[in-house]
Amino acid sequence: MSTSSETSPADVDRALDHLDAQGRRLLFSAARTANSFAATPVSDAELSDIWELAKWAPTAANSQPLRVLYVRPGEGRDRLLKHMNEGNRAKTASAPASAVLALDTQFHEHIPALLPYKPELKDVFAANEAMRTETGTFNATLQAGYFILAVRAHGLAAGPMAGFDAAGIDAEFFPDGRLHSILVVNIGHPGENPWFGRLPRLDHDDVVQWA
Repeated sequence: MSTSSETSPADVDRALDHLDAQGRRLLFSAARTANSFAATPVSDAELSDIWELAKWAPTAANSQPLRVLYVRPGEGRDRLLKHMNEGNRAKTASAPASAVLALDTQFHEHIPALLPYKPELKDVFAANEAMRTETGTFNATLQAGYFILAVRAHGLAAGPMAGFDAAGIDAEFFPDGRLHSILVVNIGHPGENPWFGRLPRLDHDDVVQWA
């Protein structure tokens, strides 16, 4: 796999690098949603590295509204499981780690640090709740996709799920109301029979138009 430095985007050459066939297969064409997980542990360092990679992907105005809560087996996972839909509980219980991805509704407070050449955008977002909500929701969702790719890039299986009681998770883990959960991603190594059968994709002509 061809790679550029992951430490700083300033290290990237003007000529863009590209993933080889193996890398594209890992992230896209062979990527699957895991439904069971092996007992193989996932370290705190691995989980931290996932975010250290995902954080570099772009968002509008560098707003970065996504927040990540890692949940481990034990008391934390018990608290999470009771808010998962019934069909998602067993797979979540088998994962060595789960990530609750959430929108920070007050993400604009960080704008002066994240967008230092236009710090006044903080006040623009503060004065316009509709714009703040739309921008935050879209970009947090975008970052959730980056997060899943980062999990796969580290050789781990991702099991993203929207089947949960979001209000329940928010009350359980984010009681001050600032964070709103948008996705739960189970993380680990594939377990027994982890994949459902590969489903078809739309053909090129059903999706792509040219102007």
